[in-house]
Amino acid sequence: MSYTLRGRIDSRLSSALVAVLAACVLAAAVHEWWPVELAGLMLGIGLALDVLVYDRLFEYQPGWAALPLGALELVLVLTAAREASVHAPLWPALGFYAGAWLVAQALGHAAFPLLRLSYADDGGELGRAGPSAAALTAATFAAAGGIAWANLPPTVHLSAGVHQGPLVITKRENLVGERGAIVRGGIVVHADGVTVKNVATSGGRYGIEVEDADRVVLDHVTVTGASMDGIHVRRAQVTIKDCTVSSPPGYTQGIDLSFNIDKGTSMIEGCTVVGGQHGIFVDSTNADVMGNRVSATTYRAISMTEMAMGMIGGNEITGAVGAGIECNDRSECMVEHNRISGMSADPTTDDLTRKGWGIISNFGSNTELSGNVFVGNARGLGAFTGGFFSRP
Repeated sequence: MSYTLRGRIDSRLSSALVAVLAACVLAAAVHEWWPVELAGLMLGIGLALDVLVYDRLFEYQPGWAALPLGALELVLVLTAAREASVHAPLWPALGFYAGAWLVAQALGHAAFPLLRLSYADDGGELGRAGPSAAALTAATFAAAGGIAWANLPPTVHLSAGVHQGPLVITKRENLVGERGAIVRGGIVVHADGVTVKNVATSGGRYGIEVEDADRVVLDHVTVTGASMDGIHVRRAQVTIKDCTVSSPPGYTQGIDLSFNIDKGTSMIEGCTVVGGQHGIFVDSTNADVMGNRVSATTYRAISMTEMAMGMIGGNEITGAVGAGIECNDRSECMVEHNRISGMSADPTTDDLTRKGWGIISNFGSNTELSGNVFVGNARGLGAFTGGFFSRP
């Protein structure tokens, strides 16, 4: 079909109206705003491509081109959602995108030509219906945005200086620290939709504890001196990004996400974790561990265990004892593009899994490998007790 620029915009906006209305219904059902945010990104990226790329690139657009163009838009939408911190669970988001794409194809190839017999001859233009669809789409977004604005959580500003903790958060809010804000004794989160940003903690059993909560964001937090876990997550879904965790020697862990398998996918991204037995420990949880720097651990730098599932990608692991990355106890781990250097054997034990391995797969786990780099490790890959490696 030979689309005009207006035809592309008319068709895009009219098809998007169905997706936007569905997003509003879904947002009301799940009590989250990600469907509306995702629909907005889909529409914005689609319109930008229509104006800047498709209209200039395609004089004639064959029907089969909908598949590769749809895949391109999906990649751009997911990338934009990640950069904009749209906390959409992956599989529901993919399902929503697929449904919206199928509706758009049905409308473009069947419904619009039936409703307007000159649709193809007019290059996809919908006459008076085009501006009406645009107005309805804009009005729906405006109404949803107004409701979202009215329901924004309050922002609590934590002044610079030392505050005695533990600080317990029991309702949805944004806790934002001024430069130099420190909570001695830790922070405890027991509410959905909480964001903790630019806050440091010192001491305490746990630096930051999140329990029985969803959609919690820990952004640019700094944790030092916790006696057990720097960041401790139980029965919760979290996004942890750009954090710094320093653990003292002994039975300590930098970041521990455990027993959250039914809570959706959590994310640990861009953090620096130093010391402790485990740097990042993921147990019975779906999680992506991406772009972190882990060093000086004494047992495992990064572990996924006990039927955990997720991606371990783009991390830099240095100077650890025992092993760099572990996939254990019937877990499914995608281990890609990590740089692992300076792994050394533990001289205090005969445990074969502690001999300075770059990556180990243990006890029936499937460890899928791609593009990892090993530098100066005592050993490379190790498979134990039915664990195995595969390629994507």
